[in-house]
This record gives sequence, C-alpha cells and structure tokens, in this order.
Amino acid sequence: MLKVPILNILLLLALSAPKTPGAPPLVIHDTSGCLGRTEAPVSAVANLTPALLKAARAQRLAVALQRSPGAQLLVPAQTQSDAAGKEATVVFMMPVAPDDRPLEFKLARTRNPQLASLQVIENPDRQYDFLEKGIPVLRYNYRTVEPGEISKQVSDGNRIYARARSDYIHPLFGLDGEELTRDWSVDHPHHRGIYWAWPEVDYGAERGDLHALQRVFARPTGRVRIDSGPVFAQIEAENQWMWEDREPIVRELATIRAYRATARGRFIDLAFQFVALKPGVTVARRGTDKYGGLNIRMATPQDQEISVFTDVAGAKPRRAWADLSGIFAGKRTASGLAVIQHADNPDYPGDWVQYPELSWCQPTFPALGSRHPLPLGKPVVLRYRLWIHNGGKPSAEAVSIAWEALHAFEAARP
Repeated sequence: MLKVPILNILLLLALSAPKTPGAPPLVIHDTSGCLGRTEAPVSAVANLTPALLKAARAQRLAVALQRSPGAQLLVPAQTQSDAAGKEATVVFMMPVAPDDRPLEFKLARTRNPQLASLQVIENPDRQYDFLEKGIPVLRYNYRTVEPGEISKQVSDGNRIYARARSDYIHPLFGLDGEELTRDWSVDHPHHRGIYWAWPEVDYGAERGDLHALQRVFARPTGRVRIDSGPVFAQIEAENQWMWEDREPIVRELATIRAYRATARGRFIDLAFQFVALKPGVTVARRGTDKYGGLNIRMATPQDQEISVFTDVAGAKPRRAWADLSGIFAGKRTASGLAVIQHADNPDYPGDWVQYPELSWCQPTFPALGSRHPLPLGKPVVLRYRLWIHNGGKPSAEAVSIAWEALHAFEAARP
C-alpha cells in the first residue's frame, strides 16, 4: 500500500466482532478532511477471525462508525481475500465526517446479507458490463469488436484505421445515464473511448502502432476474474499484445474497479501491468512528444470545458489532474470526468495533451523525448483514478482533495 506523508492517518484493525471484549477499534485521523469530504474508498489488510471470514463470504461484513455511546452507523464493507483465504482487504466508502474529530470504526457482522448492488456481468456479446442496481456504469470491451458499417462511412484514407479492436472502455456513463465516451468516430475510427495504447511500439528493429491498430494488437487470452459486491465491482483481465496478430510480445493485466456512486460522484480506479514476453520491446508517444498512454476520447458536449493542472516541480505533494465537462447528449445539465494521475507512475507527472476539437484530453506516458523499455519479467505499472461528477468544471480545490484522498488511504493495488 502506498505511503505518502500527506495525512496523519492511524489505522488499527479490529480482528473480531465488535462485541468481543478488548477488540481494538479502527481509528482514522483524517486531519485534512479529504477522505470524508470526497467519500473516498478506504481499505486495509486484516487477518480476519473465522467468524468474520464467514461473514465476509456471506456479504454480511460492515464497519460500524461509533458516533456516540450506544449510537452507530453501519457502513457496507467488501473484502478481497488472498490465495489462502485468511488475509483479506477490507474496503468501504468513507462516510461524511460530522466534524474534524477522529472517526472510530469497528468491524461488524450484519444479520442479513448486503445486496451486491455493484455487479460485473458478461453480456450476450461476451463483453463485460458494470452495473449499479441494474443501471449501466461502463462496458469493458474485452472481446474483439468488429468495425461493421463504420468501415463504409470513413474516407478511403482512414479505412485502414477502422480495424477490429478489443481491451477498452466504452461506453462510460455519467451519473444520470448520459454517455460520456465515444467509439467508432468517422474522423478517427481507431479512437475507442478510454484505452491504453501507444502509437510507437518497437519490437527489435520494427515499429507497430497499438494506438492506431497497425501491426500490433491487444487480444484477450480469456483469463478473467470478476468481483461484485456492495462497495465495488471489479474485473481483472489478461491480454497479450500480438505482433502482426500472431506473435505474443507483451502480457498485459488490466484491472478496472468501479465504486458505488455517492452524492459527490463515482470513483473508478484503473491499473495496468505490462510485462514483455520478448526482448527489445519499447513504447513511446507519437514522435516521442505528442499523444500516447491513457487515451480518452469523450463524446463532444455542449459548452465543453477542458482544464488541466500539475503542481510546479518540487511541490509536496505534487498533484496532477485534468477535467472535461459540459452538457452531454441525453442530459440538460452539465457533468464531467476528472482524471487523476497516481504519483507512483513511472515518469510522473505525465504531460497533459489535449485536442479540444476531438474532446480529447490525456495524461501521457512516457516522458517527453523518451522511449520506455518493457523489461522481461518485470512489470511496468500505470495507475489512474477517474472521478465522474455532476455539474460543470469542479474547483481546483475539489479535484486536488480527490487526488489527496487517493494517495492518503487507498484501495489495495492489483
């Protein structure tokens, strides 16, 4: 778990049910208020007792916020267990703090199972839909999607880019069901919602284009793990980068975790691991100075506003985030998507590249003027948090607090 000296946070995990005498509380000193103000996901690793493990498996685990003697608020909790099934990561959404006093929690068992309000399901097209209470959140297109009719609509010069693709997010929905991303655009048919790809992938002396779908392609292996529950839904999916669609050169593990929506919006965490399977693989931005990395093609809204922010060099903390807001089709009021870079990313912070005419804004990787090698057997990891919100451009303070909440006390990384 990342340790960043931003907040004074003390965590003591209760290792048994609250009624057990002497059970230590879970105390969170959220001195800056970023966790409660954002209702951010909070997590910790615990060696659970058999009773608590049983409750977790039956979705009867919660954390109890001790507001006063005899009064408590039960907050749904969700776990992920290790291979042995004894150690678990307990995840819950931080409730709004009534004041700046430390919040004290205890692990609790509910009488009845909590509803798995967030689900990942494989749809009839064999893609994976994230739902909250049956309402779509996003689709992860894991299986290959064919171009279909779009190949007849694009110009002759662009037809080579209308290629079958997989391993991307589209559609991504706003809090009121508006579609935030775009796929199969006539102007750039290779743009595909939210996807992680590079226009210059070198394999030895050869060069392919994972971004524009030339020579190298991300293809599913079929190895997938999904989790559903009251706090988050998650998919871990393995892909391989196939050179000329034949030879595997990179193993990729994509992890997408969507948390339940709160009054402040919805967080979605993205994590990508890349491990070279063959020597001599490097990735770079277009010309090493333009686009590449986490690519974000939004649906064009009315009154579009794009904003980017990176703290000056030497700032502690040094935050980096961007936002694209406007009135999207199907909605009468503004909403948007903020993108938060994780400080653990190599070459952090990545430059921001935007193309307003395409409703495009992205954090780039690798650094300007460089080509980043993917070493054999050693993962390169990139992590981001998306914040879906209602309203127009959020204040710099609001997104900065969301950045701090990610780094102060975060869900376990893949």
